[in-house]
Amino acid sequence: MSGMVRKIAAVILFALAISFNALRAEDEAVPRETDPESPYDNVQVLARAMQLIRQDYVNDKKITFRDLTYSALRGMLSELDPHSQFMAPRDFIGMQEDTKSEFGGLGVVVTMEDGALTIVNPMEDSPGFEAGLKPGDRILRVNGTSTEKLTLPEAVDTLRGEAGEKVTLTIQRPSTKEIKDYELTRAVIKVKSVKDAQILRSDGSPGPKIGYVRITQFNEPTAGELARALDKLEKEGMEGLVLDLRYNPGGLLSSAVDVSGLFLPPGTKVVSTEGRTPAHEYRTTSRYGKERKYPVAILVNFASASGSEVVAGALKDLNRAIIVGETTFGKGSVQSVMPLPDGSALRMTTARYFTPSRKVIHAVGVLPNVHALLSQQQEFALLESRRDQEPGSPGAVSADNDPPLSRAVDVLRGTLIFVERQHPPKALAVGKSS
Repeated sequence: MSGMVRKIAAVILFALAISFNALRAEDEAVPRETDPESPYDNVQVLARAMQLIRQDYVNDKKITFRDLTYSALRGMLSELDPHSQFMAPRDFIGMQEDTKSEFGGLGVVVTMEDGALTIVNPMEDSPGFEAGLKPGDRILRVNGTSTEKLTLPEAVDTLRGEAGEKVTLTIQRPSTKEIKDYELTRAVIKVKSVKDAQILRSDGSPGPKIGYVRITQFNEPTAGELARALDKLEKEGMEGLVLDLRYNPGGLLSSAVDVSGLFLPPGTKVVSTEGRTPAHEYRTTSRYGKERKYPVAILVNFASASGSEVVAGALKDLNRAIIVGETTFGKGSVQSVMPLPDGSALRMTTARYFTPSRKVIHAVGVLPNVHALLSQQQEFALLESRRDQEPGSPGAVSADNDPPLSRAVDVLRGTLIFVERQHPPKALAVGKSS
């Protein structure tokens, strides 16, 4: 057996071991005779199938051992759940770049909805966002090839590519039933995760100063960027904060925990994960300085997922924030990345998130304390206003046509008035007694 074949066999054995262990845990009702104690008998079946394909398949350009191995691994992982996937070396590198706030692609977050590849959110400052793609748009074809039979990982691979490459998406917009082609150019997308930090303008009447910050996703720099933004707003007299997590698809769990830690005492449990391995708790630290103690309202919507749900779920459970908006996406599973010897990797679901009070996030989402919705027209107008912003400059955020933001501001003002009445300023109290 050649060195190449031995390496491939080792990869297959490792992947099969993981796959069979996962299947055994999920389905203990499998009869014993079909659930052997080791996967090695089945490796012979796979090796024989690969040998026959190499020997007899009509197109000899698609049957290298590497191609066959990667195809087998893609199939294994895609059968587990929609979020598990096999990543070839290029895809693994792309995933690592994603977490560092810079990567190449079209900048659309997608999911499978009723069997259709659907845009959850076009990321800001990306080709998809600038082209006018909207949440809910269905991608029917990519460069003329139907997306109907693609798995979610395959669809993501299809949308990725080298910066500068042109790609045509055939889009159906459910609200109008219109089908239209959009030509986009893939680009290196630099994601600024903390945006629009400002004191919200008031209607001229006296009242507390309410700050506003938006987080677009959770990556390595996010907590530090947010801490600096809060420092700036505090110097401007901020008394309460609206933290906008709408359309935020998540990102790094560690970043979401650090963001939560800005509003909680050190050592507070933010989230726990449970799977086949022992449960693990994630707690806050004092890494980013002082704890911010002013009242907080968090805006969420249907596209707030993963890390957004960790933050919202924790601060809601711990009575540290009021959640305003609509029920979140419900993506509460943990994907662990396991590198393989050739530079590829498995991204596999290994656990589920639980909030501090042990509420499940996955397939349930985080329910708001205050329900407030945008109409579709208001939602599109909000996205258009963000598209019209000058790159790198904060937009003028207004609650005038944003009911959830208006409700969040009202909640914070009411909270601050209540606190002030419960604890009047000392100077006032002295004046009354004199």
